[in-house]
Amino acid sequence: MQNTYQRDIPQPSDTLGETLYSLRLNGLVYACSELSAPWGIEMPPMQGKMMFHIVTQGSCLLISPNHAEVLLKPGDLVLLPKGEGHQICSDTEIHCQPFFDIPVSKVSDRFEFMNYGGGGEQTLLTCGVLSFDHIIGKKLVSQLPPLIHMRSDNGQLPSSLQALAQLMADEATNLAAGGETVVAHLADIIVIKAIRHWIEHSPDGSKGWLGALKDPKIGKALAAMHAHPESSWTIDRLAEQAGMSRSGFSARFTEVVGTSAKQYLTEWRMSLARMKVMQSPVPLMDLAEELGYQSEAAFSRAYKRVFGVSPLRPARAEATEQVPR
Repeated sequence: MQNTYQRDIPQPSDTLGETLYSLRLNGLVYACSELSAPWGIEMPPMQGKMMFHIVTQGSCLLISPNHAEVLLKPGDLVLLPKGEGHQICSDTEIHCQPFFDIPVSKVSDRFEFMNYGGGGEQTLLTCGVLSFDHIIGKKLVSQLPPLIHMRSDNGQLPSSLQALAQLMADEATNLAAGGETVVAHLADIIVIKAIRHWIEHSPDGSKGWLGALKDPKIGKALAAMHAHPESSWTIDRLAEQAGMSRSGFSARFTEVVGTSAKQYLTEWRMSLARMKVMQSPVPLMDLAEELGYQSEAAFSRAYKRVFGVSPLRPARAEATEQVPR
């Protein structure tokens, strides 16, 4: 049965902050690496994952087919939000070994030490691979560039982020009692702060869906739909959330988001549905009611319009993929 409300739901004022909170990162592997020149590591593509590298000593090069060569210096942070394959090395002439072929010392299922290279100049790296399973996280990451490089020597890396990166490196090196948990939480904070910094300072951070989240009016309507997708949202109710007239809201929403509010709500509901059926078996009628549809047939039609197929349940393996080692 469709869920309706007698009054609209007050929304948090920080829509972007709520979105970042919803990333729900999950660390799959963390590596503390002592690398001595010459050395080179080939990182494979990891679709649906984020990768990051923090340089705490020495320097290295990051090479990707789709980007200019990046020089990483002490204190630098590089984030690859879309898990793009790349090479990281001491020199461009070095043959890079696949990451998963290099011997490591496993401290736990998620944490490992790597000592690799030819015995020359030393570079210390702290790296990680993280997944994000919430649909809002996938939407956010789709708006980010393939590579975010924050340099410590020109003010791009805020002092608070530098301190967190150093603390993470210290914890990774010493790994005292509870150290793995500390590293995991610090990694989450570092990645979220890096994304937030990029959104706040990059011109692209104010475009499209990200710009809509930051819009003082449209952002409120988006927050309402995200928080309560099951509600019987109408253009009038959404316009009231945004504090706008009906016509003004419709035009502004389409201009900023790139699609109508009605279409956005449908796509948002169906994305949530897709995530849920991947995670565990759910009766379609229960899912339909949970997402604001009065019948299984109406829900199935909407799902097929968005994805082109009926809401069949994908294998759970896609939702529980692990990084091999």
